[in-house]
Amino acid sequence: MDHIADAAKAPFAATRLAPPSVEAEATGDGGWLLRQPVPLGAVPDHLIGVLRERAADAPDRTFLAERDGAGGWRRLDYAGAAAKSAALGQALIERGHGPDRPVAILSDNSIDFGLLQLGCMHVSVPVMPVSPAYSLMSQDFAKLKGVIAHHDPSAVFVDRSGPFAAALEALDMEGRTLVTSDGEGGSESLARWAETEPGPELEARLAEVGPDTVAKILLTSGSTGLPKGVINTQRMLCGNQAQTIFSYPFLLERPPVICDWLPWNHTFGGNFCFNMTIFHGGTFYLDDGKPAPGPFDRTLANLREVKSTLYLNVPRGYDMLVSALEADAELRDRLLGDLDVLFFAGAALPQSLREKLDALSVAARGARTPIVTSLGSTETAPAGTYMTWDSDAWGNVGVPLPGVEVKLVPNGDKLEARFRGPTISPGYWGAPELTRKAFDEDGFFRIGDAVKFLDEDDPAQGLVFDGRVTENFKLLSGTWVAVGTLRLAVISAAAPVLQDAAITGHDRDEIGIIGFPSLPGCRALCPDIADDATLADVIARPEIRERLSAGLAAHNAANRGSSTRIARALLSPEPPVIDAGEITDKGYINQRAVLARRAAEVERLHSDPPDPDLIDLTGSTA
Repeated sequence: MDHIADAAKAPFAATRLAPPSVEAEATGDGGWLLRQPVPLGAVPDHLIGVLRERAADAPDRTFLAERDGAGGWRRLDYAGAAAKSAALGQALIERGHGPDRPVAILSDNSIDFGLLQLGCMHVSVPVMPVSPAYSLMSQDFAKLKGVIAHHDPSAVFVDRSGPFAAALEALDMEGRTLVTSDGEGGSESLARWAETEPGPELEARLAEVGPDTVAKILLTSGSTGLPKGVINTQRMLCGNQAQTIFSYPFLLERPPVICDWLPWNHTFGGNFCFNMTIFHGGTFYLDDGKPAPGPFDRTLANLREVKSTLYLNVPRGYDMLVSALEADAELRDRLLGDLDVLFFAGAALPQSLREKLDALSVAARGARTPIVTSLGSTETAPAGTYMTWDSDAWGNVGVPLPGVEVKLVPNGDKLEARFRGPTISPGYWGAPELTRKAFDEDGFFRIGDAVKFLDEDDPAQGLVFDGRVTENFKLLSGTWVAVGTLRLAVISAAAPVLQDAAITGHDRDEIGIIGFPSLPGCRALCPDIADDATLADVIARPEIRERLSAGLAAHNAANRGSSTRIARALLSPEPPVIDAGEITDKGYINQRAVLARRAAEVERLHSDPPDPDLIDLTGSTA
């Protein structure tokens, strides 16, 4: 591992980033109020105005590109995007669609998806992307039916009706228009809509679109019930991109080129990545893979073909990517050789992955590529803070963005972060009581995350993520366990064996973990693992169990307190189940859902006497 230690000493690549700055005011109750001293710059009224500017400036530049099924790319330039989305807006007007009912999109990212959502924005029709998992991976379609019934869309779009047939059959489609890309099965044809001639009604409707117009309804994960529909206004979408210009001035130096799989039904992919491309006149290659065995091969093929200027992913994606780059120097050099930044969000990046990415970047370009992140949620469009400088601090999420105030409120032994500003959602669609509960008496949104200062004497060094307030629990002794921080420490300690873990021990004497294996990591440790090996086969390997045991024992030796010491571990033969809410389609773990669904495994972990199949670490602190 000497190459990792050497990489940590290497300089950062010359990428222009905003220097850190913050105003910090103690509130007298142990809390703080933080602001960005740099004001928020000019914010466009709506995204369509920005799209039209790009179409005028660079009409022939590729905006979106997707695989065409024959090994090539279907491309849409900026002029085509502006013209076709305007035609779709006119078609919506002529069919009576308006601002009171959204248009639901059930299928994956596609050019047609992008055009339809831009068409909706021309005419104040909210677009509501819905996770395809609710349609394609569910058995009872409960979440899909609940979302459609509550938000009452006037139209439902899928690219092809065949794969969605069972889901559509389960829905009440009375009073709703079914739209598909080509009009199959008696549906309306989006291609035909895109041939509509825009008229004066379109411009009249667009003139009514303003900063407070509802652009999107983005759904939360629904881990504790029905997904909530987060209202996203044009002010939120455009304001967050104006903040991004402040944070990452390198975006002004060359139009970004990204190859990205992140789902547009989430704020990371749908707001940050998609809107950033438009704002800077960039090119977005739709990656038809994702970080899962099999589909990830398509991601790697796309990354070999597309020369990206920045790379964005969630930690689960980086976990698989690192193993591929370590095995393929040509791919490593192509991806990392000229990147401005590596960006991650959705969950915290384990330190072990960060160190490997540093080493790979040094091997590819002789310098470390800045690894940057933010803190936010669906309700913050998506970012409230950005880590805008070259920082080696593990878990640093930066400082507030221009226009955003961050209030830190004492909550037990934590500081709970709350957000207020022009890029914060006004609430939830058709749910006034949920909206009321989401904000405190001063109008700050309760994001549910805890943070702490990297250095309280120098707040400009940034805030460090300190776990989810709602995930933390107490042991029987009354000692608090910081789940988010401990989870990351455990994954790093057990590297490369674990991809993720759930922490157990609420109202018990000791902490346990349910570990989810990293197949790439396990294969790196045991290259002879067969391609068709099951997780049960993998976790039975003595080398895997020994590596996990040794890593956790080392962790315990350095963490002797009851709130950080792991007593028992269980490797799960079943990966997190997306349909049960255990993992989102972005790939991050839902701690609460895992523990609820796997209550029997939790009991096994804490059984007395210990289950002989567990990894018992009770003596590992000696």
